[in-house]
This record gives sequence, structure tokens and C-alpha cells, in this order.
Amino acid sequence: MAAMSTPNESRGRVIGIGGVFFKSADHAALRAWYGENLGIHHGADGMMFPWRAADQPDVERFTIWSVFPDASTYFDPSQSRFLINYIVDDLDALLAKLAATGVRIDPKREDFDYGRFAWIYDPDGNKIELWQPMG
Repeated sequence: MAAMSTPNESRGRVIGIGGVFFKSADHAALRAWYGENLGIHHGADGMMFPWRAADQPDVERFTIWSVFPDASTYFDPSQSRFLINYIVDDLDALLAKLAATGVRIDPKREDFDYGRFAWIYDPDGNKIELWQPMG
């Protein structure tokens, strides 16, 4: 269940999980295993799990689950084999808060018709993807 907002909370926080991504040496076989055994069928962009937050039932969100090839550079420069994408309510506000506390922030930004993206790193060096959906 997604976090619910209250009138006194400031903008710039995580409101859900947008994706779970991990690497595999044999990503095709692992994707097939998850499909055959757990019903998680990997499409071109992974498996999409739709959901709605209790405080915004009119807005459909989704969480993507995806297996990447071992050679993928998408997680770089992190050496981690996984990456979590968090849905945020206000990307600029969150990045300002994180910058003020000294969190390592990647200068790269991406904007698409379905949302805005930025990346940060936790103290262990794990890359974290932040996504503010459009609308």
C-alpha cells in the first residue's frame, strides 16, 4: 500500500515503489523461470503490476519488475546487482532536501512524457532511481 499524505506533510518524499530491477548472468533463462513458476511474464520493459493508492483511487500507478542482462550499464557506477525505483511526489523538492543533507546526487536527469527521473546513491554506493510520474 502506498504512503498516504496528510495536509501537514511537505512535498518531496517517496510515495511508492515504481520498479525493482536486478541483473542476471542468464537473464533470458531467469525471466523464463519467473514466468513459468510465478506467472511473472517479462515483456519488452519487464512485468507491470498496476495498483491504486488509497488516497488517490482515481490515479492508476504501476510497479515494474525487470531482469537486466549482466552486461547492462544501467546501474553504473554502482556495483550493485539491483536497483530500486521509487515514485516521488515532487522530484525537485526531494532533490533539494537530499542535497541539503549531503546525499550523493547524480547530475543526470531525464524527462519523458510519462515522468521525470533522477538518481541518487545510498551510503553503500547503491544507485537509487527517483521517478515523478506526470499528472
